[in-house]
Amino acid sequence: MTSIEPGSGPSSVGRPSPADPAAAPVPAPAGALVGHRALITGASRGIGADIARAYAAAGADLVLTARDAATLEAAAARLSAEHGVRVAVLAADLADPDVPDRLWGEASALLAKTAGADGPVDGGVGAASLDILVNNAGLSHPEMVDQLDTAHFDETLRVNLRAPALLGARAGAAMAEAGGGAIVTIASAAALRPLAEHYAYSTAKAGLVMATRTLALELGARGVRANSICPTVVLTDMGQTVWGEQPAKAAPMLARIPQDRFAQPHEVSDVAVWVASDAASMVNGAEIPVDGGYLVS
Repeated sequence: MTSIEPGSGPSSVGRPSPADPAAAPVPAPAGALVGHRALITGASRGIGADIARAYAAAGADLVLTARDAATLEAAAARLSAEHGVRVAVLAADLADPDVPDRLWGEASALLAKTAGADGPVDGGVGAASLDILVNNAGLSHPEMVDQLDTAHFDETLRVNLRAPALLGARAGAAMAEAGGGAIVTIASAAALRPLAEHYAYSTAKAGLVMATRTLALELGARGVRANSICPTVVLTDMGQTVWGEQPAKAAPMLARIPQDRFAQPHEVSDVAVWVASDAASMVNGAEIPVDGGYLVS
């Protein structure tokens, strides 16, 4: 199984030079997320792991979830030690059809226990309530339409659309009941502009963008904001392997990006911090491109 985020890792292709400010993470705005508590899915690697870094640096307490418990535990220990925030770990597989319905409540209860308090398992009023969801987990099976594998198609829609859409609905309802919050969807430029070899991926991410818009519409009056971030190729370790180390594959994509490079993980994380923070209090139902101009080329 190939898991790639082309809205989602070193050769020289698409890579900033060391002098380029995009080449290294910059500190998150001091205190931008202090007092906030976030659940981040797909947090064991790639974009999700970098968002966890940025959120911890900005002061948020975290619940990290992914399938790889050992990697999550190591990340939690490091982030807690470096930033003085509470970080809990909840191993979960979003491909499991029952997980999206219960994950928000389990994560809320876990964080409450980490704080030394017992909160209701439904994550409602009275819990040490999570108030940010970062819907990041995703996968892709690149293949042309005439080679489309039905099992791959079904898995992609299950993980990239069904799971985050249901989780967003459950989390959004709980946030609205608790007084408000923010849902940050990590979508893709492929949700807004089709990408060859990504039929199922583009279909799923486009659906997820519309789900996020609907959450913004229905829950905005109750204090819940929902926005999508739509990156181009991001040079995570996996993105580097798939795109950065294959010049013939990368060149046509780079030719469509006016800035002539792919994104670095922290360029997505920086936006994810901002859009969840009070600095973006009037931003709701938006699709925010992190694409170097790809969508206007």
